[in-house]
Amino acid sequence: MFRILFHEPRIAGNTGAAIRLAAVTGAELHLVEPLGFDLSESKLKRAGLDYHDLAVMTVHPDLDTALAALAPGRVFAFTAKGEQVYTDVAYRPGDVLMFGAEPTGLPQEVLDDPRLTARVRLPMLPGRRSMNLANTASVAVFEAWRQQGFALPE
Repeated sequence: MFRILFHEPRIAGNTGAAIRLAAVTGAELHLVEPLGFDLSESKLKRAGLDYHDLAVMTVHPDLDTALAALAPGRVFAFTAKGEQVYTDVAYRPGDVLMFGAEPTGLPQEVLDDPRLTARVRLPMLPGRRSMNLANTASVAVFEAWRQQGFALPE
């Protein structure tokens, strides 16, 4: 199945929604510290509802540790600066779909990391800064899963 990687997420509600996304799709959720909230925060629990026990979630102390744990999967960085539209990628199980923090996106040093397979973007109307993090992850995960015929995780 696919792996969602949130790099230093800041908003508990978005991560809670991603926990629910992981639970209903079979994707794994990986978080890179520092987090902008405590994992016991009520907004996180409320957004994730009762799906926390159904999701696979791992917290990593830094990006290097996360990428080492997720190797050898291909890593697609979702960014407004992406050269490729997300629907043009032929996704494979094990791919990592990486997203940046809510207010800023992925920092330039992450976007320049040689371990990235590609920078991809979701089309948006001109002059718009970005989409909500959880919504963007949902669009990407469902496209990757659709390409696999909505295969059930093993």
